[in-house]
Amino acid sequence: MPRLSIIVPVLDEAACIAAALEALIPLRGRGAEVIVVDGGSRDDTVALARPLSDHVIAAPRGRAAQMNAGAAAATGDILLFLHADTTSPPEADRLVLEGLASGGWSWGRFDVQIKGRSPFLGIVAEFMNWRSLITGIATGDQAIFVTRAAFDAVAGFPDIALMEDVALSKRLKRLGRPLCLAARVTTSGRRFDQGGVLRTVLLMWRLRLAFFLGAKPSALARRYGYAPRDG
Repeated sequence: MPRLSIIVPVLDEAACIAAALEALIPLRGRGAEVIVVDGGSRDDTVALARPLSDHVIAAPRGRAAQMNAGAAAATGDILLFLHADTTSPPEADRLVLEGLASGGWSWGRFDVQIKGRSPFLGIVAEFMNWRSLITGIATGDQAIFVTRAAFDAVAGFPDIALMEDVALSKRLKRLGRPLCLAARVTTSGRRFDQGGVLRTVLLMWRLRLAFFLGAKPSALARRYGYAPRDG
């Protein structure tokens, strides 16, 4: 069977990293490799991650750069990119490996559910899943997985400050549409809780539209609340 490498980019995730990695213990027991890629955390993220992962490595800050570094260090045939605030299904390894093998797929993603205070987060998640199914574009919250061969063929994530998941999806679509698994990963709704559901959804739509119209990802990252490496 192909080996699965799970790559978790982190930056100051001490509040949730232990729980996220503990959920992966059964997958590690079945042979999956877990690589945590730190982008310069100033809290206890690295110390908490070390006993719960196979490798903890450092990389320049930014999800794209961190995930590419994790992919370069991985030994698996299949790469699964999992955000630190996202929990995969208990059988994620079997679902990914069997799903990719079932129909000649080279990449895919899970459906998502969002955990947070607002009762409207279920509607937001259903829209995300529906939009992804129609467009063939996956987001990082949906835990993108890809064969090593396909990832290398498209040269990995473009090293941009935001929308790296959308950009990767566009590259991978040239190889084929994604496998859309109905099993759900659970992602944190903390951004929706902090900014409000409607305001956050509208912000994401505006950023996505601006990206497709050619806006600089570094400028979009600042609007989203990230601090890109280029300042």
